[in-house]
Amino acid sequence: MLGNSIFGNTMSMANKSLDYLWKKMEVVQNNLANVDTPGYKKKDISFEEVFDKRLRAASQTKSNTQMRQAISGADYFVYTPYDSSARVDENNVHADVEEADMARTSLHYQYLLQTVTADIKRYQTAIKGQ
Repeated sequence: MLGNSIFGNTMSMANKSLDYLWKKMEVVQNNLANVDTPGYKKKDISFEEVFDKRLRAASQTKSNTQMRQAISGADYFVYTPYDSSARVDENNVHADVEEADMARTSLHYQYLLQTVTADIKRYQTAIKGQ
């Protein structure tokens, strides 16, 4: 695969991370949209821990194939964490917490996208010989 020979695993990892961050923003937006829905329980998303474990295990094998499989096989999952609600309507979404999470996730997404764009521009410059 051409992408892996030029970029190593960088683009695959960035792609997985961007997919996760996009999904995280969707989950947070859904939580915010339901902040006043009686009985709604906030959702969360898990990815980093599983991804980190897979990468660490693959890096110990020193196999590029294992690393690619670890990256492609890592996935996120949406779940409802146990969180009792102190609100009368049994909704456990806190808008201020969700908004802070959205801001953090958006900044992380933008940073990662800028990093990928800069990497691609460097390769373009090298290819053009400028």
